Amino acid sequence: MSPVTHFLTGWVVANCAPSLGVRERALVTLAGVVPDVDGLGAIPDLITRNSAHPLNLFSTYHHQLHNLLFGVFVAGVSLLIAKKNKWMTALLVLVSFHLHLLEDILGGRGPEGYQWPIPYLTPFSHAAQLTWGGQWALNGWQNFAITFLLLLLTFYLAWAKGYSPLEMVSARADRAFVATLRHRFPR
Repeated sequence: MSPVTHFLTGWVVANCAPSLGVRERALVTLAGVVPDVDGLGAIPDLITRNSAHPLNLFSTYHHQLHNLLFGVFVAGVSLLIAKKNKWMTALLVLVSFHLHLLEDILGGRGPEGYQWPIPYLTPFSHAAQLTWGGQWALNGWQNFAITFLLLLLTFYLAWAKGYSPLEMVSARADRAFVATLRHRFPR
């Protein structure tokens, strides 16, 4: 699925525990996106595609961080970084991370029909590759519907709780966004 969908999923998960602070919500939200950090290989691929030695980093390495070991590592890092409710944060980081994997299994088929398998037990086992035969296309209506629903839920949470994902980058922008929502849709 789209990184936007993964981000919104992480944000919704981050709002499951009212005791989390801004930092902890950011950790849970980012855990929903971080498995796709290996997708940054697409940038050097684009830069070198017409050169004498084009790179193929994206198709070679994308989904290599979609595994249990990386998920546990991300949860461990969040345990060290979180200041409030450390264990709840780490647990929700694992949930957010695994929802990313589930979303990719459900709706990550490429336009040519290729299903990127999820190497869940790598490096312990290369045999276990998670896929689903009913996987819908990355640009399928199902992914758009899920993203739209998550966006609506994010707006509702911002309206109801008084903060939005913007809090991760700017408290002022976050306050303005929430105030606009509440003005447009009064309680």
